[in-house]
Amino acid sequence: MAQWDALVDGALASLAARRLLFNTRLIALAPPPPAPSETSFAGPGPWDRATVEIQVDRTSIQQWLAANGEVSSQEDDEASRELILFSGNDYMCLSSHPAVREAAVKAAQEYGMGPRGSSLICGYTTYHKLVEESLAKLQKKEDCLLCPTGFSANTALMTALGSISSLLAAGRKPAEDERIAIFSDALNHASTIDGIRLVERQHQAVAFVYKHCDMSHLDFLLSSCPMEKKVVVTDSLFSMDGDFAPLPQLVKLRNKYGFLLVVDDAHGTLLCGENGGGIPELFGCEDDIDICVGSLSKGVGCQGGFIACSTRWKRLILSRGRSFIFSTALPVPVVASVHAAIHVSRKERWRRSVIWEHVQYFASLTKLKVTSPIIVILVGSEEAAVKAHRHLLRSGFLVQPIRPPVVPPNSSRLRITLSSAHTSDDIRRLVDALAPWLPAQHAEQGCASVSRL
Repeated sequence: MAQWDALVDGALASLAARRLLFNTRLIALAPPPPAPSETSFAGPGPWDRATVEIQVDRTSIQQWLAANGEVSSQEDDEASRELILFSGNDYMCLSSHPAVREAAVKAAQEYGMGPRGSSLICGYTTYHKLVEESLAKLQKKEDCLLCPTGFSANTALMTALGSISSLLAAGRKPAEDERIAIFSDALNHASTIDGIRLVERQHQAVAFVYKHCDMSHLDFLLSSCPMEKKVVVTDSLFSMDGDFAPLPQLVKLRNKYGFLLVVDDAHGTLLCGENGGGIPELFGCEDDIDICVGSLSKGVGCQGGFIACSTRWKRLILSRGRSFIFSTALPVPVVASVHAAIHVSRKERWRRSVIWEHVQYFASLTKLKVTSPIIVILVGSEEAAVKAHRHLLRSGFLVQPIRPPVVPPNSSRLRITLSSAHTSDDIRRLVDALAPWLPAQHAEQGCASVSRL
């Protein structure tokens, strides 16, 4: 994207002239071995099962059961504290893997939490650099920036993006046609939305919201917009709906209009694609995604976020992305665990296979149109969602109800997530418990599409 390369280069030159172009300063630590613990397994172990077999505090059980209704002492006694979790995001169950634990323990024993400071002061170490290189390779990008959370990654990217217009305006407020036109899916994550709102308020960008996954509407908005600097940003897998963004169609529009394409692959990293490269790999369009944001707390099972991009974009983000600049870097043991988790995901590919087998099995039992490990069952009112939640608790399952303001009014839902630690029996029993809330007509299931921006 020559146009955007030139824009970023101009912004970097402006920062350099003002001596505001930053770099990380590497704190040298003895790095972990190139390949962490060679311990790998051909199937789930007891450590995997621990990620879905949970015990809930009795007071929490009582509070959940009492929501929107009184609880009898008999109900209280019958409520089990031992539940099967179907609400987590640890899809690959790497959070408890022996190699991941071992990596974190070794790093903590050697360095404690590591240098405590932002990445631009003293928090960036050999471990952070190694993980950035691993993620860049996984995402097939030139470079990568490790962030404290996925939320901070998205907001840092949006603020850096918006800064281009003000940096190129050379000390004056950008005119409207000089601002960045950001086209955002109506159901994008809150972190993306908050970042867009911020740059709008700073008069650096103008937001256009297109109907959820509606490429005709996006095409219309793009063709109607006279602004030259266009960006399209979308989640890859929508966390509250379980559907995929139409990346191949977005790539076609990118080729037509020349916009910058940003994808938040928070729920796809390690989970999708033959190598765990995420949903861009699944659709075979990694080279057409300009910037890919990801999470390290879901498929990776650890903590943090990242932005896979070119080196020039990385320099701009670490110089202008305030949520990155003013946050303490991830602790070294956490970064070591991420490094180990990425290695395990390459060795134990069966984890991805098991998850997608579970998706097919759930679909076969319910006849629902299920396309991902995030399964949504609309129940309508908040009261109905709470009632369903209470029923599932009594049946031995933790499935949290999703209610406004997270989703639009009258679209409360049960959000179910499948992991490699679940068994076919778990899924069958869950489906039996869900029977009162499964639609009469299983073939089609629509989700309300109301803008969150």
